[in-house]
Amino acid sequence: MKLLDQEKVKNLVRKYGLTTPKTFLIKNKTELKKIKKKYFPVVIKIDSPDIVHKTDAGMVIRAISNKQELLNAFNRLEANVKNRFPKAEITNYVIQEQIRGYETIIGMKRDPQFGPAIMFGVGGIFVEVLKDVSFRIAPINKKDAYEMIREIKGYKVLNGIRGNRPINFKALIDILIKISKISMENKNFKEIDLNPVFVNEKNAKVVDIRIMVDET
Repeated sequence: MKLLDQEKVKNLVRKYGLTTPKTFLIKNKTELKKIKKKYFPVVIKIDSPDIVHKTDAGMVIRAISNKQELLNAFNRLEANVKNRFPKAEITNYVIQEQIRGYETIIGMKRDPQFGPAIMFGVGGIFVEVLKDVSFRIAPINKKDAYEMIREIKGYKVLNGIRGNRPINFKALIDILIKISKISMENKNFKEIDLNPVFVNEKNAKVVDIRIMVDET
């Protein structure tokens, strides 16, 4: 299997109408001028087929509030890659507007017997620790998607506690349905990892997408 590069992921996002933060793909620091003041704060990360878990590898820098901080962050990432992954192929530097909300995860793993299994749960860096997830075999419908959300322990948080408003469940369900459709229509996709998907009372946005494809 190999990691699908972000250019192809971006085309996929456009095709299926997945909601994402404002995103820029740049090749070098001279292209940082594309990032206007109105887009801050932003996150910068590496797009590389040789670096799968970017956060764990220190290849994600958050809460960048201005152009000077962005330049500094770019230089840090560039140096980190050269020091830690000198042979890594760097496809792009990815810059995104920073989104607020609860972190959730949506994923797919293709089972040789049952086909694509869709997963939903608590996201972010604690997903492996909490293991608060639910599963369904694709294709799924709106009812299936809502049941998946309700099954996790974190549903009480998403539904609003301590004065917080409930999240936009319709927007989250829409992403689950689209991942099911992508899984059914792209048989060479072996794994899909959307982590995190930030959700709040207004919307749900996919911040990071990792897709593993069959090379055959």
